[in-house]
Amino acid sequence: MVFYCRLKPPFKSGKTGCPALAASLFLWLGWESAIILSMPQLPKVELHLHLDCSLSHAAVQQLAPHITRQEYDTEFVAPNQCASLADFLTRAPRGFQLMQTEEALRIVTEDVFEQLARDRVLYAEIRFAPLLHLLKGLTPEAVVAAVDHATEQCIENTGIEARLILCTLRHFDEAQSMQTAKLVHQFQGTRVAALDIAGDEAGFPIDAHIPAFRYAIAHGLHRTAHAGEAAGPSSVWETLREFQPTRIGHGVRSTEDPALVQHLTHERIHLEVCPTSNVQTRTALTYEDHPIDSLYRAGVPLGISTDTRTITNINLEREYAQLRQHFHWEDEDFQACNREALRAAFIDEPTRARLLAQLNAV
Repeated sequence: MVFYCRLKPPFKSGKTGCPALAASLFLWLGWESAIILSMPQLPKVELHLHLDCSLSHAAVQQLAPHITRQEYDTEFVAPNQCASLADFLTRAPRGFQLMQTEEALRIVTEDVFEQLARDRVLYAEIRFAPLLHLLKGLTPEAVVAAVDHATEQCIENTGIEARLILCTLRHFDEAQSMQTAKLVHQFQGTRVAALDIAGDEAGFPIDAHIPAFRYAIAHGLHRTAHAGEAAGPSSVWETLREFQPTRIGHGVRSTEDPALVQHLTHERIHLEVCPTSNVQTRTALTYEDHPIDSLYRAGVPLGISTDTRTITNINLEREYAQLRQHFHWEDEDFQACNREALRAAFIDEPTRARLLAQLNAV
């Protein structure tokens, strides 16, 4: 059972609920834990979630029983702050190296859905790079088919609606990027919904990936793209110009350019914001410094995601608690962000209307 008492400092007696219990929870557990225990679970939408960076320890144990909890905590999970995004990304191979068979892909997909269910997620978009899963002889098509089939089964078993996004990576060459875009096209009609580009945006230019995104544009494929994380506003402008996405993964350094913030607001370009991950990669030095609140107050459409549940050691409940603690967000703020996420989701209109009705019923 979850106790509900709306916690907001300074716990004055005039606040709704029970200030004595609120204060006691704060003293016993610390601020973040007290918030999590005291708030009801809101229904949630998560648009930015990397499959291969979100393996729980239980899933890792299924795939590699010799990996201890200590090894998991030191090699799969990154420090609270890394030296850079590139440093952060050095943990990613530990996950995808275990995901090289159809069975392993199924186990990890089911594990992610279990995590989503605990967070009370209504709708999720799960992304991965198919070309990272070929080390044991799978074809790219077999990789996508395996994750798609597992996703279909998980949707049926959990009731969580979901779509898949296929990622090319910044360090891929032109042929690999085009191959990924063509996989999105090939798997139209399945749970595969869009193309993304991820990876170290500060270390690799976009030139090799322009043909793949032009292919996606020509074939009417949905597009999102990482930008404005390790690199500044110029990376967002460049991405919008060359890739023409309707969403930006992260994009939080857009605040460094007021004209860009205005453009995002006017054109309704949705930002997939992952605050704890951004602090971990030094996009923001502290949570209090994170620009999510200023972007939200400026009217930029955005949603809240975890990015990498393993590397960042985060879930949406704790992410929401941090936003309540540092920016005093209320239920209405989270609901507004989740509505924006559903409006930006890569789904058909009947599905969007059904999910919005579920979200608004709370």
